[in-house]
Amino acid sequence: MAKRLSNESSISEVLQQFIQQNKLGSGMDKIDVEQAWKSLMGNGVNSYTQEVILKGSTLYVKLTSAVLREELSYGKQKIIAMLNEELRKDVVKDIVLR
Repeated sequence: MAKRLSNESSISEVLQQFIQQNKLGSGMDKIDVEQAWKSLMGNGVNSYTQEVILKGSTLYVKLTSAVLREELSYGKQKIIAMLNEELRKDVVKDIVLR
């Protein structure tokens, strides 16, 4: 049975509890990672980005530019660190650039 919250709970506490009870965390992570990619990479990279998909702890990014893909491959660890810092938890462990 669901735990009854007091009337003095904040909205963020109620939403966090709802997400946990309904096991929506992985779906929320997928959305958050896509938004973090867009905000961190900027317009230049986003114009060449077709898809950003999180499967498990691996982020798959489909790019239209081979040159950009090669350039980003050199900084994978830095990108992973930036994304996880933005999300405030370790969600991404690896990046596959396609």
